[in-house]
Amino acid sequence: MSLPPPTKVGKLQAALHSKAKGSPGYRFYTLYDKILRRDVLWFAHRRCLINGGAPGVDGETFDDIEAYGEGRWLDELADDLRNRTYRPQAVRRVWIPKPGSSEKRPLGIPTIRDRVVQMAVLLIVEPIFEADLQSEQYAYRSGRSAKDAVMHVLDLLDAGHTEVIDADLSGYFDSIPHAELMKSVARRVSDRHLLHLFRMWLETPVEEIDKRGRVRRTTRNKDTRCGTPQGSPI
Repeated sequence: MSLPPPTKVGKLQAALHSKAKGSPGYRFYTLYDKILRRDVLWFAHRRCLINGGAPGVDGETFDDIEAYGEGRWLDELADDLRNRTYRPQAVRRVWIPKPGSSEKRPLGIPTIRDRVVQMAVLLIVEPIFEADLQSEQYAYRSGRSAKDAVMHVLDLLDAGHTEVIDADLSGYFDSIPHAELMKSVARRVSDRHLLHLFRMWLETPVEEIDKRGRVRRTTRNKDTRCGTPQGSPI
């Protein structure tokens, strides 16, 4: 389900995209204040609510937030971000079956609080990086789907193209190097507070329940400076 942004949020996204598209070498240095906006955080929470999903390591659910008071919950989250006291919690790891395979892949489930902050950041940075992507790219793009990619392939086949190359990066989320990723992000975003959020999310510990039912926490991503849990909005 697609949820259109509030008018002011949509205008902000359009302005960021227009600036990025018109100035390919421009670096955005004042973005952190945008994620503190009430309309941005509210929309981020709504997006996460529609996506649903299980709670993270703190056990907090969307029903818990509603009972507590959405407005009060968002105000406290905004205060933590404004005061620079926000810290992400560990990511809960679960294993889900791979389609058409007996193997399983790890899925990271952040807390709802962390998902909302990540979604707020995504609302701000996505229009910027969207402007740099090639028209042939379909994955992880707003307003595009696998069906759109298939239709593009069919159009190419109709035009006479007959060869298809299928490639995949094995274990990419487990091996992505933090330094190189941050350099790529910094080519467009120079806001140090926003970059700090990215670093914290990359280094967040992972928790899972082992076969004996015990909670096991790992800090591999921070220790090796590689990898990030797959499954969060960002």
